[in-house]
Amino acid sequence: MDEHYFTADPSVPFKRVPLRAEVWGRSLELVSGSGVFAQGRLDSGTAVLFRETEPPSTDGPLLDLGCGYGVVATALALSCPAAEVWAVDVNERALALTRENADALGVADRLHAATPDAVPEGLTFAELWSNPPIRIGKEQLHGLLRTWLRRLRPDGRAVMVVGKNLGADSLQRWLTEEGWPTTRLASAKGFRVLESRSQSR
Repeated sequence: MDEHYFTADPSVPFKRVPLRAEVWGRSLELVSGSGVFAQGRLDSGTAVLFRETEPPSTDGPLLDLGCGYGVVATALALSCPAAEVWAVDVNERALALTRENADALGVADRLHAATPDAVPEGLTFAELWSNPPIRIGKEQLHGLLRTWLRRLRPDGRAVMVVGKNLGADSLQRWLTEEGWPTTRLASAKGFRVLESRSQSR
């Protein structure tokens, strides 16, 4: 069975691959790697996410769900200098790269790369940003989103980018039906940028 980027400990040999990413008016020099989503590039969905949104302005905490090598997490930390940022992934290699990138960009003191079970219980988030792992399957994806959207603060929001052909519109309906009113912020290059609002539960 082929491995995926959401494998906890990929067996493919680890090779670091540098890249440059344009995010919210900044040019970031980052390192990606084999066995991690979007090796050597800024993937199309995340590029749309950055192009079609403004950076948040908050004291946090902020969450990058499914952080990969950490491009969203580091961009959040740079844009919100008073905020703690949590970068969550099951892929240990992704977490290692995120820590390296945070250190190189001078935000390691505020950026915490962690597996889901290492995030402190009771910690709630002002905002969640994500290019979620749609390919884990609908049931697992719904469980993942339920878990983390419940940790938004009462006035919090989630901003996610999802491919139209991967079910963005049905996901928008499901999120709203589940109690997180969701609107489409943008549609570009086959992707939807969705914003879900927290609601008292």
